[in-house]
Parts: sequence; structure tokens; C-alpha cells
Amino acid sequence: MTPRKRSPRNAKSKRGRGVENCPVETGRECEVDITEASPQGEGIARAKGFPVFIGNAKAGDHLRIKIKTPGPAAAGAESH
Repeated sequence: MTPRKRSPRNAKSKRGRGVENCPVETGRECEVDITEASPQGEGIARAKGFPVFIGNAKAGDHLRIKIKTPGPAAAGAESH
């Protein structure tokens, strides 16, 4: 008897993840507080508990942002 082939361990965790499950929409504007910085120098804030990366922002800044690129794990935004 041949052993059954298994699906990869991470197959289940990747199902249902996509831009359509992102809690923030493209073009949405909101005010956020930058809580930390990424290793690339972008500011990190949370919108609806979802991480948002904002270029040219520092921890402690309070900004009005516009979502540009929502993704399955984080979104990109610009300040204005």
C-alpha cells in the first residue's frame, strides 16, 4: 500500500487570504498615529487593527493618510 500524499502544511493557512479580505479599502482616508518604524524606514500605523505602512513617517507622528495598496497582510498608504 502506497502512503497518501499530503498537502503542504501551510495550504490551509493561505486559503481565503487576499485583498478582498483586507479591512481597509483603496482610497479610504483616515487619521492614524504612527506607533513604530519598519527596518526600511517606513512608519507603521494600524487602521481597524490592520498594519499600514506609510513612507516618510516617524514614530509619534499623527497623520491623515490615504490607502493606496491594500494587501492580504498589510496595506500601503501615503500621507497628505
